[in-house]
Amino acid sequence: MNDGVLGRLTIFSKSAWYWLLLVLTGLLFEGVALYYQYVLEALPCVLCIQVRIWVMALILVALAAIWMRRNAFMNLLAHLLTVLIAIGLLERSYQLLGTERGFTFSDCGLDLGMPAWFALDTWFPALFQVQTSCGYTPELLFGVTMAEALIVISAVLLLWSAGMVVLTLLGFKSVVPGPDTGKVS
Repeated sequence: MNDGVLGRLTIFSKSAWYWLLLVLTGLLFEGVALYYQYVLEALPCVLCIQVRIWVMALILVALAAIWMRRNAFMNLLAHLLTVLIAIGLLERSYQLLGTERGFTFSDCGLDLGMPAWFALDTWFPALFQVQTSCGYTPELLFGVTMAEALIVISAVLLLWSAGMVVLTLLGFKSVVPGPDTGKVS
């Protein structure tokens, strides 16, 4: 398993560099969102803020994984949590794109919908306060809107994260003793 591209990817999936890359990617996404909000005055809707929450979850999981990556179970858990985050991010991105394009309809008011014990919009209003209703997202580059970019990025993150789970599980298999010999296979 340690030869070739898959072996290198398996090693990379356990490295601090992998998790640091996810942290930096998440920080880049949050930075772009804040730039659009505060510099370009594109106010965030409830779906945009929910996307930010999923991205913040990705950052927090990746930060924890940097310190716990040497533990095989914790590394696998971090990869599984990354898959769950990618699913949540893809679902919110789909709703955002659907609202923008008109193929999904939902109640998109100014309430974030978080329980009182998890009032992110109250604790960190500069980052998580809903400021407008849903309808459109700003254009990034070449006519691509933020919602369109998010759906593609979320899908890629989901596929990548699922691949990392598979590689991690294959890595587990390579250190489990064989049934007959007691030797590592």
